[in-house]
Amino acid sequence: MTTTIVHLVRHGEVYNPEKILYGLLPGYHLSSRGHSMAAAAAKAFAGHDVTYLAASPLQRAQETALPFSKVTGLDVDVDKGLLEAGNRFEGLRTKGWRSQLWNPVRWPLMANPTLPSWGEHYDVIAKRMFDAIERARSKAEGHEAILVSHQLPIVMVQRSVLGKSLAHNPATRQCNLASVTSLVFQDREITDIFYSEPAQEI
Repeated sequence: MTTTIVHLVRHGEVYNPEKILYGLLPGYHLSSRGHSMAAAAAKAFAGHDVTYLAASPLQRAQETALPFSKVTGLDVDVDKGLLEAGNRFEGLRTKGWRSQLWNPVRWPLMANPTLPSWGEHYDVIAKRMFDAIERARSKAEGHEAILVSHQLPIVMVQRSVLGKSLAHNPATRQCNLASVTSLVFQDREITDIFYSEPAQEI
């Protein structure tokens, strides 16, 4: 059997002083802390047998991928399957007492949280992520691959692999900034999953 490992890396901290839900909006880049997080996460892969590197096309993911490129010596492929989830609340404050979701005009979009009804459905996110993972597994077969993505898409993969419902409470997610979720394949079958936070001290 051939062992391949695909590592899913969440991007580092984003510069977002307005505290809005930025989603797929362009122009959101890493903060100085986010760059440090990305560098620390990349350093953890020094000496690893990584032969393929790809990232979401969004700026924060591309910036996170740069130190991985330096550590591995690989160019960064762009894979749209790794994109952040689409969300109808982009550009709004969605947390705390100043949340714009308190406005009743937006309540119809929250009719079915299990889908979720306000954005790209969970099963669609999971499908495109697993397609991207399979592309990476195939290109890095017998070695390791690194894919830089976003929290919700990675959580969809985690929950699918663990046999959990895709619908969930966001507060229960285990996918912190610059964290790594590693999928171990034996041939084409996922046989194990590991989670680590190489940048947790930053």
